[in-house]
Amino acid sequence: MTSDPYDDDTRPLYGRGRRVFMRVIVLVCVLALVLPGVLSLYSQFGAFAQGACWKAAVFSDPGTRSVRVGFEVFGPGGIGWECYATSASGERHVVSLGLFPADVVPEGPTNRA
Repeated sequence: MTSDPYDDDTRPLYGRGRRVFMRVIVLVCVLALVLPGVLSLYSQFGAFAQGACWKAAVFSDPGTRSVRVGFEVFGPGGIGWECYATSASGERHVVSLGLFPADVVPEGPTNRA
């Protein structure tokens, strides 16, 4: 009986180089599928946070000139969107909007007129 080198069950089906190459290709493909969704969510959350920040800043100080919204890991409210407003007195932190920005419901009287 002759020994066939291709009947050896102890060797892996593919070599190490090919396995590493396939893992890299799979990782790149998964990132290509997930990354657009993450970037789209970031953009949508940023736009919603900007609107909620304007509402909260104008309610707390009608003389607000501009607002700045940023996603911060070590912000005053922890991980999430933070709202800062600029007025005549300078920049101040207005509200923490959270990881998934929620609409701000101001406390106090509903009729300011």
